[in-house]
Amino acid sequence: MTTENYTEPSSASLPPPPTDSRGKPFYASLWFQVLVAMVLAVAFGHFSPTRAIAMKPLGDAFIRLISMVITLVIFCTVVSGIAGMEDMRKVGRVGGKALLYFEIVSTLALVVGLVVGNLVQTGRGFNANPATLDAHEVSAYAGQAKAQSLTDFLMHIIPTTVVDAFAKGDILEVLFVALLFGFAMSAMGRRCKPLLDLIEALMQAVFRVVGIVMKFAPIGAFGAMAFTVGKYGIASLGPLAKLIGTFYITCILFVLIVMGGVARVAGFNIVKLLVYLKEEILVVLATSSSETALPTLMEKLERLGCSKSLVGLVVPTGYTFNTDGTSIYMTLAALFVAQATNIHLSLTQQLTILGVAVLTSKGASGVQGAAFIALVGTLMVIPGIPVAGMALILGIDRFMSMFRALVNMIGNGVATLVVARWEHELDRETLQRNLA
Repeated sequence: MTTENYTEPSSASLPPPPTDSRGKPFYASLWFQVLVAMVLAVAFGHFSPTRAIAMKPLGDAFIRLISMVITLVIFCTVVSGIAGMEDMRKVGRVGGKALLYFEIVSTLALVVGLVVGNLVQTGRGFNANPATLDAHEVSAYAGQAKAQSLTDFLMHIIPTTVVDAFAKGDILEVLFVALLFGFAMSAMGRRCKPLLDLIEALMQAVFRVVGIVMKFAPIGAFGAMAFTVGKYGIASLGPLAKLIGTFYITCILFVLIVMGGVARVAGFNIVKLLVYLKEEILVVLATSSSETALPTLMEKLERLGCSKSLVGLVVPTGYTFNTDGTSIYMTLAALFVAQATNIHLSLTQQLTILGVAVLTSKGASGVQGAAFIALVGTLMVIPGIPVAGMALILGIDRFMSMFRALVNMIGNGVATLVVARWEHELDRETLQRNLA
């Protein structure tokens, strides 16, 4: 055996470091940086809670940066998508299919929360006396949870002025304005071509801004998570660990089984979708707000083959009407409060909670704490349950909101792909290849 042709391996011939799907080293990927930031934040919040609480502005600033561009993302995406469509009937058809899907799945989520609450009975043995609970903080939420009729809800969709919709950052109002502009520009045809080109250029600039803002996601995630752990403390989860654990497990199973079954029928794998959305998942978990993932979620769904107009219609609408995580939380938490205060609810009362929650859960996505307000509004309709009992779970609401927002976001991603498949926009092989 000779060694004359043997050469020492050069550094150039060594295998490169592990990379993600886009060719970056894993440590340069956003998901890894956010994950590290969250781990450091938990440790920092645990060992130095006072300093960790002071990190709150970092998380708030990041959420504001994302919220700043959300209305522009929705407006530009919807207007350019609809104005460029040849078949206007498709808009109504897509909207109808999306709303039907939203109502079926979110109602199923409410039923799942109700069934799990009865089976596990998370509040049993708590024996809380409503008279001794401090309901002062809950009363502040009760003031915001006024009963809203169907007429009030529909009137709320129409903004006072076009500018007001953008100023308030109301997703549903902006979507309504965008639909009107899109239809009008489509009807005007070629005369609006310069304006359409301008809107498309603006959209590209806005998504470039989103790309810049997302570079600060690890800092925002650190600030938000450090504040949560520092303010409420991991130890505070102890007395309510059964409720939190039950809610987390129910959410995970709902995503894997219910959404996974829907995804399988639609021709894609739910686990592959979760891996594809890993950056959005981590950001939502850290900030407890599904709005922080909305711009990049829309961008990624377009990459999978969904049309711009469909994404622009389904995702923003879903943030109001498709709140699966919030739905599970509302019925499960309502039963917890009743069980913890030793109040027996009849089947009729439970079905009343279900019916009221179908209405109050709408619009409880995106804004942190909105689900808690919606739950207070639901319980106010059932005289037998003391609203003061909500004080029991107020302290852990931030930890609950992590999974609420996460399931809401994932649910809207699944819904968009399902409606796109329903519309024959997606090729199953192409979709699977992109997810891989």
